Amino acid sequence: MEAKFADLIWQHEPIPSGELVKLCESELNWKKSTTYTMLKRLESKELFSNSKGVVISLLTREDFYAEQSKQFVEETFGGSLPKFLAAFTRSRKLSDSEVDEFLKLINEHKEE
Repeated sequence: MEAKFADLIWQHEPIPSGELVKLCESELNWKKSTTYTMLKRLESKELFSNSKGVVISLLTREDFYAEQSKQFVEETFGGSLPKFLAAFTRSRKLSDSEVDEFLKLINEHKEE
């Protein structure tokens, strides 16, 4: 639910907190108290800020999901990207374009 809530903020920011409450009521069927509880939780994680009644992001969507992915690989595969890719491709073959994209990323981020 945190990710859905965060996506709503990223899509509408900067957003007045009162408008966010209405949006969450219509999109997530939340009460005002639920919205503010979730906002406080994500403020404590330094994802968003509610200053003077306006909610803004402190972290981009891309940076947030990059960090989530990094944590997942760290916790699940001991930080090993090759182990993650081996598990990912165990039940799914990669297309030629996907292989090309991976090779391009590897070359761009290769340690010198």
